[in-house]
Amino acid sequence: MPNTGCRRMAAIVVGLACGYTMAIGQPALAAKPRPTAEEASKARKQVRERAAELEDVAVRLAESRARQEELTAAAEQAVEAYHEAEVRVVEAAAEHRQAAEAVERADKMLAEAHEDARNIVARGYGGYDVTHPKTAMMAGRGGPQGYLQRTSVLSHLQSEQAERLRRLRDMRQVRAIIRDRARETYRRRLEAVRRAEEAKRQAEEAVARQVEQTREIEQEQAELEQQLAKARERAERIERRRIVTAARAQARTLKGIGFKYANAKWVKEARAAGTAAARGEIAASWALTQLGKPYVWAAAGPHAYDCSGLTMRAWERAGVRLDHWTGTQWRSGPHVPVEELERGDLVFFGRVKNDPKSIHHVGIYIGEGLMVHAPHTGDVVRVAPIWRRDLFGATRPAG
Repeated sequence: MPNTGCRRMAAIVVGLACGYTMAIGQPALAAKPRPTAEEASKARKQVRERAAELEDVAVRLAESRARQEELTAAAEQAVEAYHEAEVRVVEAAAEHRQAAEAVERADKMLAEAHEDARNIVARGYGGYDVTHPKTAMMAGRGGPQGYLQRTSVLSHLQSEQAERLRRLRDMRQVRAIIRDRARETYRRRLEAVRRAEEAKRQAEEAVARQVEQTREIEQEQAELEQQLAKARERAERIERRRIVTAARAQARTLKGIGFKYANAKWVKEARAAGTAAARGEIAASWALTQLGKPYVWAAAGPHAYDCSGLTMRAWERAGVRLDHWTGTQWRSGPHVPVEELERGDLVFFGRVKNDPKSIHHVGIYIGEGLMVHAPHTGDVVRVAPIWRRDLFGATRPAG
């Protein structure tokens, strides 16, 4: 094959391949009319508007949830205050019962003290009536000496009785204070329970309202998320149709060039040249004829390919047999520095530098930093840049 023909073909292929997009859509999409730029712009604008609305709702939802947490904490405090008030009422009731029992004991002691006083008078001190002291002193016998004796006895009896009565009077006062305090304490505790119960009710109602408001905002957010998803889907669909339409047009052109230079006559002439460059031209040109065919794991044509299946068939067209495995394809010829790549060279991609076992992908170089490859499940054979972080190295298969 004349070198000028090869160079001309390479220039045409590279020029068109540079504009080839990374994404190829479904065949059904290509049949639809290509969307206008205005339609795409409107779709993107709608996505931005929905996204802005969703951001606003997200802020409101965060604020509502924060408020709900605050109200829930306040409600929990109110509930605990109510429980405390109930406990205090029980304590107050017990205190009231104890006070009532103390009053009963005081009344009993007072009655017993009155009975003791009467018994003392009845029993004691010569039968003197301490209830009528003047009569007791004047009615006695024994002259002045007897009078003094009677006076001393009556004074003693009256002092003892007065002390008893004073203690009982004090006891009555203490009893009244205890009783009144217990009653007041119980009344205050009942009022505290009423207030705590009201606070508990209001707090729970506030939490319920906030929960409902939060639920409404969450529902609004879910609806906006659906609207945003639909808007994004529509915008992506429109953009994908625009890209696919242009990409398929370019793919058809690239395929046409590939078919032109991969015909039997040209291939025969290139093989006759016997050079590695000629074989590389054959492999690269034939690979371009397979653009748009789906990736299928372990497939090697003619209707689908995986990465090493495509490269195997491309070099098979050039008269070089390769295994259907990146491991042996990496060792199928001399390794080539990336800066010295020529059309048809195999470019490999691996996860670990300098470890051939990590190679997981291969493509066919077509010039200007581009390759033809079968990417992965769900994609098709297409043109893409070789410049990836996992670029491992290149091999030029030998005949």
